[in-house]
Amino acid sequence: MSRRATAWVHGPAAVLACWGLGHTLWHGITAPRTALAFGALIAAGEAVRRIPARPAAAAPCPGLREGAPLGAAGALGYALLDAAGGGPAGHGVPQTVAVVVAAGLVGLVPYLARGGGPAWDPPARRVLTVGFAATCCQPLCHTGALDGWGAAGPLRLLWLAVLLALTALCDAVLAAALARARTGWPYGPLLRDELRALSGIGTAICATGVVIALAVAAAGLWALPVFCLPLLLTQIAFRRYAAVRATYRQTIASLARATEIAGCTPPGHARRVAALSREVGRELGLGGPDLDVLEHAALMHDIGQLSLVDPVPDGATAPLPPAEQRRIALLGGAVARQTGAPPEVAVIVERQADPYREQPVTARIVRTVNAYDDLVAAAAGPAGRLRALERLRLATARDHEPAVVAALARVLARGGRAG
Repeated sequence: MSRRATAWVHGPAAVLACWGLGHTLWHGITAPRTALAFGALIAAGEAVRRIPARPAAAAPCPGLREGAPLGAAGALGYALLDAAGGGPAGHGVPQTVAVVVAAGLVGLVPYLARGGGPAWDPPARRVLTVGFAATCCQPLCHTGALDGWGAAGPLRLLWLAVLLALTALCDAVLAAALARARTGWPYGPLLRDELRALSGIGTAICATGVVIALAVAAAGLWALPVFCLPLLLTQIAFRRYAAVRATYRQTIASLARATEIAGCTPPGHARRVAALSREVGRELGLGGPDLDVLEHAALMHDIGQLSLVDPVPDGATAPLPPAEQRRIALLGGAVARQTGAPPEVAVIVERQADPYREQPVTARIVRTVNAYDDLVAAAAGPAGRLRALERLRLATARDHEPAVVAALARVLARGGRAG
C-alpha cells in the first residue's frame, strides 16, 4: 500500500525530472552563469540537509518540517526569476526543473556520506512544487503577459504572493499524502500539521525565494549570498532550538526511568505507554504539539509512585481502588510541576485517574493505554492481549472512553507498539 500510494507522487516527479533534463541537454543551457549560481546554492542547501527524526516522532520543533530550507528557497527563487544581468532570464520551465534536479542530486552526496538514509520524498516534492511554480511564472514572464494584464509594481507582488500560497499549499498536500502512505496515520491531522508548519520556516522560505528572485533581477548574482544569509541564520537557530527540545525529551525519559530503577514499575513500562499513547493520539486526530504533550505526560504518568511508602505490586495502578489511583495521580502531578514540566503535562498526569468524562482527551488516552499495558503484563501471549482489550471494552461504561479503546484496537491491529 505504501509503495502504491507513494508512486502517485514519485512517478510524476520522475517523469517531470527526466523531461527537464532531456530537454535541457538537447537544447542547451540558457544563461549558464545564472544556472550555475542557483545550482550551487541549491546543492549547498541540500548538502547541509538535516537527517530527519524517527518516523514515530514529531518534527524536532514546530515549523521545522523542511530539512533543507536554503535549497528550497534557492529552487523557488530560480523558478520565479524573470530577469538577470540586465536582461530577461529566459531559462524556462524545463531548465528550471533540470537545474533543481541536478543540484539536488549533487547536494545529496554529502548528506548520504553523513549517514542520511535514502530520502526520495523531499526531492519528489521539490520537483513537483518547483515545476508548478515555474509553470505558473516562467511563460507569463517571458511572453510579457503579466505586463499586458497590468500585473506590475504592487500588483506583481500580490500576484507573487498568491502564487506562493498555492505553491505552499501544493507542497503541504504532497507532504501529508506521503506521510499518510508511509505511516498509515489519518490524513487530516497530518495536513493540519503541515499547514501549521508554513507559519514557521515555510514563511521564511517563501519570502527568501521571492526576495532573491527580485534582488538578482535588480542587482545581479551578487545578491544571492547576501539575501540567503538571514535564512541560513534562521536555520541554525531552529536547529539549536531543536537540540534543546531533544535534550528536554531525554531529561523527561530519564525521569521516567527513575520509577523503573526504584523498582516501582516494570522495565520499559513508561516507554511502552508513551509510544502507544502517541500512536493512539495520532489515530484520534491529535496534532504535533498535542502529541508532544501527550508523550511527555505518558512518560511521567507513574512518577507519583516515587512518593509512596509502600510500592504498588508490580507497579500496576489499574487494579487499585479509584481513590488510591487518584492519590497517586495527584502526587505525580505535584512531582511533575516540581521538575519544571509544562503545566499541561502536569495536568494530564494528575487527572489520569479522574472519571473519563471529566478528563481531557490526552488524559483519557494515557489512562487507557496504561491500563492496557498493566493488563498485558499480567497475562502472556497474544491471547493475553485480546483479553486485555476485552476487559477495556467491558469497562467503557465507567473507566474508559469507547473511542479511545476503539482507536487502541485499530492501532494494535495495524501492528502498533504493543510492547
